[in-house]
Amino acid sequence: MGMSLDERARSAVAALLHATGESQVDLAAALGVSQTQVSRRQTGEAAWSLAACDAVAAHYGIDGLDLLAGPTRATEVLPAERRRLPGRHANTTRLEPVREKSAG
Repeated sequence: MGMSLDERARSAVAALLHATGESQVDLAAALGVSQTQVSRRQTGEAAWSLAACDAVAAHYGIDGLDLLAGPTRATEVLPAERRRLPGRHANTTRLEPVREKSAG
């Protein structure tokens, strides 16, 4: 037997957090809950409700059914503008390139 819906939701949320570079704190703020509540859901101590799954999916710009399909599908349909740049974290500020001083 494959993954349960609970396992799919947890795995999909973990994959979306990774793909976007967001933290549990970021997701909690977007959902209007505490980081502890997100953590409890992610460890399996509490379950993601269908309403919470809808809210997570809306936050990431995907359909709730894609979230429940699991991590592969959830990240496949994640909008490109939501993905983090390779090697960067979501809250990392972009630095201006260092310009060489001209000789003279």
